[in-house]
Amino acid sequence: MHFSTTFRVLGILLMLFSSTMLLPLVIALIADDHTVTGFLTALVFTFLSGLLMWAPAHGTRRELRIRDGFLITSLFWTVLSLFGALPFYITEGIELSPVEAIFESVSGLTTTGATVITGLDTLPHSILIYRQMLQWLGGIGIIVVAVAVLPMLGIGGMQLYRAEIPGPSKDSKLTPRITETAKALFLVYLSLTAVCALSYYIAGMSAFDAICHAFSTVAIGGFSTHDASMAWFDNNIILVLCSLFMCISAVNFGLHFLAWRRRSLGLYRNDSETKFFAGTVLVCITITCSFLVLSGTIEPADALVHGMFQAVSIATTTGFASENFAAWPTFLPVMLLMFSFMGGCVGSTGGGIKAMRLMLIYKQGIRELKQLVHPQAVIPLKTGKQRVEAAVVSAVWSFFAVYMFAFITIMLLLMATGLDFLTAFSAVAASLNNLGPGLGDVAANYAGINEAAKGLLCFAMLLGRLEVFTLLVLFTPMFWRM
Repeated sequence: MHFSTTFRVLGILLMLFSSTMLLPLVIALIADDHTVTGFLTALVFTFLSGLLMWAPAHGTRRELRIRDGFLITSLFWTVLSLFGALPFYITEGIELSPVEAIFESVSGLTTTGATVITGLDTLPHSILIYRQMLQWLGGIGIIVVAVAVLPMLGIGGMQLYRAEIPGPSKDSKLTPRITETAKALFLVYLSLTAVCALSYYIAGMSAFDAICHAFSTVAIGGFSTHDASMAWFDNNIILVLCSLFMCISAVNFGLHFLAWRRRSLGLYRNDSETKFFAGTVLVCITITCSFLVLSGTIEPADALVHGMFQAVSIATTTGFASENFAAWPTFLPVMLLMFSFMGGCVGSTGGGIKAMRLMLIYKQGIRELKQLVHPQAVIPLKTGKQRVEAAVVSAVWSFFAVYMFAFITIMLLLMATGLDFLTAFSAVAASLNNLGPGLGDVAANYAGINEAAKGLLCFAMLLGRLEVFTLLVLFTPMFWRM
């Protein structure tokens, strides 16, 4: 384990992260509000802390190994969440405890969208834009972005990229060099954000709201500048546009890049994971809209728009709200939470188990049924025209088992802190899947639950963002053996 290199990289990344507080600081200075001191203090402290980590090991020149990549990825997300909480804790007027400030920071960076802050409509613009930026940076993945500059500093980036995006991936390396891969993904991400912001602005949002909501939409985060979320705008065109961009952002960004480079939409039609994801979301929309109409919960015209929007928002793990879906007949919110376990595609900004894994589990189940009928037959498992190796299927099942074990364990621990079953179940589902809104006591926000529960949910959010294994591997003795 190269600890000197680990601290060097961590210091560099922390210094880079401090620059994210510049825009909120400038806005605070222009508005002359009470957040200037908080952002300035947080920026200086974050930069100096990174400098102190980097300075002792600045001369180290060692290639990172895969174990170093896992350690740096997990450490940086943890450390980043702590430093990202500083503006929330230091700034006067928000009145958050240390645990609540960390919760808000973790929720932003992991693109979960759960919040402990109320009165968003009255908060300074500097705080609001900072929350949205945390989600935007978390969406693309701080580490994936950073590998575009690390090679220039003499640090290899492939290990970080592999640690940031674990699991089955069709195009893990889109270009010959990892630096070019990171730049390509960032370019697609930035372009999609710009188009989304422009669309919102044309549809009727203010420039500030359009930019803020574009950040959280493309990041599939769900943070809003208003307590009422998307319902505040009362605009069906905005809801339809948001649904479209949420679906686009939940598709593999590597596929977006390849489709753009080849100028062909046929790649989406031929991609098995994208088709599975689209089909699943369509089923979710159909059931939601049909149930709302048949049950008379809301008017048919509104049921189609709000049903589609909430189905897409929850299924993609974004977490925006156009209606108080927790007040709908119990079947619907619970069903929507079940769909959130899928989340987005591999290589997207969505949370959850990922469509690729669920598709492989489904295909494996179908294959086993066929095998029971024809015991002697050789039935290969395929995605598209490619055969899936047994090792990949085994890894998917292992991931699913660990994911469910973590879910049940954290839920029981939450119940031990005093939360009721519905609140604990939905809070873990919303945190581990990086969704945000839950049911019961966390339907509106997470301010009312106890501190211990908030701490456990912070861990759940990090676990979900790092796709379980990246974080849990640090707790195995063999990881630390030389």
